[in-house]
Amino acid sequence: MLVTNKPRLPLAHLPTPLERMDRLRAALGPDCPTLLVKRDDCTGLGTGGNKTRKLEFLIGEALAQGCQAVVTFGAVQSNHARQTAAAAAKAGLLCDLILIDMVANRSEAYASNGNVLLDKLFGARLHVVANERAAETLQRVLAEHAAAGRKAHVIPIGGSNATGSLGYVEAFEELMIQAKAMSLQPDAIVHASSSCGTQAGLVAGAALLNSSVRIMGVNVYKKSGADIATATHLQVIDTLTLLTGAPLDVMDRIHVIDGYVGEAYGIPTDAMREAILMTAQTEGLLLDPVYSGKAMAALIGHVRRGKFTRDQTIIFLHTGGAAALAAYPDSLGNPR
Repeated sequence: MLVTNKPRLPLAHLPTPLERMDRLRAALGPDCPTLLVKRDDCTGLGTGGNKTRKLEFLIGEALAQGCQAVVTFGAVQSNHARQTAAAAAKAGLLCDLILIDMVANRSEAYASNGNVLLDKLFGARLHVVANERAAETLQRVLAEHAAAGRKAHVIPIGGSNATGSLGYVEAFEELMIQAKAMSLQPDAIVHASSSCGTQAGLVAGAALLNSSVRIMGVNVYKKSGADIATATHLQVIDTLTLLTGAPLDVMDRIHVIDGYVGEAYGIPTDAMREAILMTAQTEGLLLDPVYSGKAMAALIGHVRRGKFTRDQTIIFLHTGGAAALAAYPDSLGNPR
């Protein structure tokens, strides 16, 4: 095991499945590479998703520090916020979610359905604020906990710091063991990248195992993929330093696919709609409009442009998020 002796609360159903996507491959034509999906939508906690792996270490850290509450951030329909609320409930911690109104969607479904509904079911306290109010809201919430004699642990947006990335260091090792058991040698892992903790953990895991697998994060968050690459690099350095005490040279391991975020974070795109429908109707697999749908659109785009070849093996890391589909009832047009 690459990660040992770190505080941890078991939360996820592991290992998650690694499955072939042969019908999607057939739909993409004879030049499509072998496609598999790593089902991190099946981690179990609060409908599953990639943040559960991070939260095993983040909540473990909070408990080790004697905290009675956790506070975190996200967009209104944050998958991370929903999984944090579920993890806090499981751990017996109070949970405050500072939800930042950062997506130009004013529908009733977006404001109250999907992840927001689940946040409330898990017992979290929600604070929906403009971005410029997030810092002062955090200070107010922390002051309220302190006045009540409670110690609160602050988890960054996306659970993306060195502690959270430990979950994806382990995930990379898990995935390589599964691929070997299937007699496969993956060439690349494609996944959505926003707050960069998942990509940082995968890159750190690949570096520690000296693997040649390309970790390809799809920019679904920032205007420029270069910003994703920079943030990922810093988080990899922090993660490796936490694990080994010394960083490795990893810059050439960081790959970002740009051009699929569309108008802005959280805003649907035509390529995303096609990817969600194609994946659902060939594999019975649900993606979300914000993260995994745009990441799959990038994978499909790469296949169609010949950037992957038929003799390669590509793994799509499904980061979850299907709970958000109910917040976007009009984003998929009229599925047939």
